[in-house]
Amino acid sequence: MASLLAACVEVDSEPVEESLEESVASRGRGHVARVMTRNLYLGADLGPAIAATDLPSLVAGAGAILNQVTATNFPVRVKGLAAEILETQPDLVGLQEVALWRTGPPSLDPLLGLPKTATTVRHDFLALLLDELNAGHERYRPVVIQEEFDLEAPADENGVPDGPIFGAELNGRLTMRDVILARVDGGVHTSAPAGGSFENLLVLPILGAPVPVTRGWTRVDARVRGGLPFRFVNTHLEAFHPLVRAQQAAELVAQDGPATGERVVLLGDLNSDDDTVAPVDQQAYLVLLGAGFVSRSTDDPLSCCISSYDLTTGTAEEFDHQVDHILTNAPDDVQLVESIVTGRTMVNGYWDSDHAGVFSSLHIR
Repeated sequence: MASLLAACVEVDSEPVEESLEESVASRGRGHVARVMTRNLYLGADLGPAIAATDLPSLVAGAGAILNQVTATNFPVRVKGLAAEILETQPDLVGLQEVALWRTGPPSLDPLLGLPKTATTVRHDFLALLLDELNAGHERYRPVVIQEEFDLEAPADENGVPDGPIFGAELNGRLTMRDVILARVDGGVHTSAPAGGSFENLLVLPILGAPVPVTRGWTRVDARVRGGLPFRFVNTHLEAFHPLVRAQQAAELVAQDGPATGERVVLLGDLNSDDDTVAPVDQQAYLVLLGAGFVSRSTDDPLSCCISSYDLTTGTAEEFDHQVDHILTNAPDDVQLVESIVTGRTMVNGYWDSDHAGVFSSLHIR
């Protein structure tokens, strides 16, 4: 197991010795909190369904999505994801794309605005991750679970035109979630858990009907091993529209917004950066910098992104830009001790995700 865990972690620079963290605490000048942001990858490209212009195309596209979810094999990938967390032992983890995939009988009801019908769980990414993390005894627990984008459609998964709705033999349903995990046995105390959705959302026309792509944030107030309190905020900003993404960033830091307060650690998949992405995609990150946030994570090596149908191909050179960040609005109080990038090597024949993970030790004083 040790060699497997070591393969999951790539260090930005010479590692900081554990004794440094112990020394910092013993001098009474503050405490070190370990935090991590991890995009799990939902398992498929939703483009085939989003681009559908008629019901047969939607049915075929939804079937293609379910087949890709099978191919990207989260039950195997989760072993590497859990190993990253168990190796670095973050006190708090912000998770994005914590997908819940469900199926049900073929039905047009959800497309007509009626209640969703797919309730049979196929892959619950959160439950699978917790099973791996907590094998033997409880190590991590979810403290905030925020449901977001939720879409259900008829799907022809088996490719045989025997289903009653243009070949669809079942309905497939994706529910996206953002989650905060807290370490159970590390002196981590949390309070005031909260989550919410952004007001500014990308709206997609699916078969002519407007479908908002719900995204949002999760938040908890925390103290680690008796240290000073800080606010921990996890978010996943819009991926496909730079203006909407910038508006969501502005919501985070608006007066009384979720990422405001005396001592905030903000992390997540921001889909933005100030120098490694195209200029049009820099706006959201610049909004956060303009609100006084500064980086508290490495950008060497980079963490995004593998392009592979089933996550069994590709090389680390594909990690060529940075959208996974750890930031603070209190740079004097929250100082970087060490930051590393995890998940830049394949495990069990798969990349753990299309993203790598980003971990930081922060001296909070």
